Amino acid sequence: MRAVTVHEGALEVAELPLPQPGRGQVRLRVTRAGICGSDLHARHHADATADVAAEVGYPDFMRREHTVVLGHEFTGTVDAYGPGCHERWEIGQPLVALPLLKDGDAIQMTGLSPHAPGAYAEYVLVAEDAAMPVPEGLDPDLAALTEPLAVARHAVNRGDVSKRDVAVVVGCGPIGLAVLLMLKAAGVRRVIASDYSSGRRELATACGADTVVDPGQLWDLVAEEKGAVTSATTLFGEGLDAMHQLRRVPRLPWWSVIRAAQRLGLTPRGPVVFECVGVPGVIDDIVTHAPFLSRVVVVGVCMEPDTFRPTMAVNKELDLRFSFCYDPVEFRETLHLVADGTVDPRPLVTDVVGLDGVAGAFETLGAADRHAKILIDPWA
Repeated sequence: MRAVTVHEGALEVAELPLPQPGRGQVRLRVTRAGICGSDLHARHHADATADVAAEVGYPDFMRREHTVVLGHEFTGTVDAYGPGCHERWEIGQPLVALPLLKDGDAIQMTGLSPHAPGAYAEYVLVAEDAAMPVPEGLDPDLAALTEPLAVARHAVNRGDVSKRDVAVVVGCGPIGLAVLLMLKAAGVRRVIASDYSSGRRELATACGADTVVDPGQLWDLVAEEKGAVTSATTLFGEGLDAMHQLRRVPRLPWWSVIRAAQRLGLTPRGPVVFECVGVPGVIDDIVTHAPFLSRVVVVGVCMEPDTFRPTMAVNKELDLRFSFCYDPVEFRETLHLVADGTVDPRPLVTDVVGLDGVAGAFETLGAADRHAKILIDPWA
């Protein structure tokens, strides 16, 4: 079969043996595969990521010296079953699948390990138990976006975002746009997005952002939002003012009133900020400029060491949370949100290329202004 391999940062189309499904595995004929930002990073920074992965118990993440078939966002049709399968679906049934494959006693990350070739290919192997049928009529272009949208759904869940929260999305690349879509699907009424690229700001508007600005304007705008607290004096003063007013009422248990107000969300509450850039310095910029009591969800994958000022985060009582991947339920929920039209990710798809166009697509995405998600049709 034809596939795109990466070795020492070089992408090339190669002829590889047709993969044979092992026990409990299904071979899919790939219909669409997505180029992920982590693929762009892994092409050049795989070793740094592999070192961290090994520290957390996954020793098989790809390294630059390996020859790997990338591609962990995909959809395809059932082509063959391996031994021990339940054969749940007919040949030709469209599926999506969690990009995880069992290799003996080990679990491999499809498309990010030399032991589990990915979907930049005509065929890919998936675990039958990790596969899910694509609802009838769903466009393969949209089904292939299940994986990155599930990442965004998990990030929104990590932020505990309510409909009344102000949400701020920093960075409108593919993952930032996916977070935007999931915030609006969750009913969040006020979503502010920022990006230096005018093209990506247009995409953010298409994905439902209520306000889209250049990063230079972002924090002044957020500071104007109702309830935003931007100084310690204001925060402490509001507490003292509340006590002063409540204690004017004889025998009123002021502490119970304040607790009740907190439970009802009537006390100061910062925005939920999603860091979707993944380059050094962005976390510190958010910590420095976000209002007091903000929750910061780090979704961007920064491959280099970074710093921020903990004392600033402490003084502002910021919540700093990190988001990675998703669980199987979030993956399935995402697939069906797309299928029933609750989430419309069409603005994300800005091009479709064949295997011969993958190297060029990587270069385009590396300097993207108008592009978000470029999909691969291995049969084009």
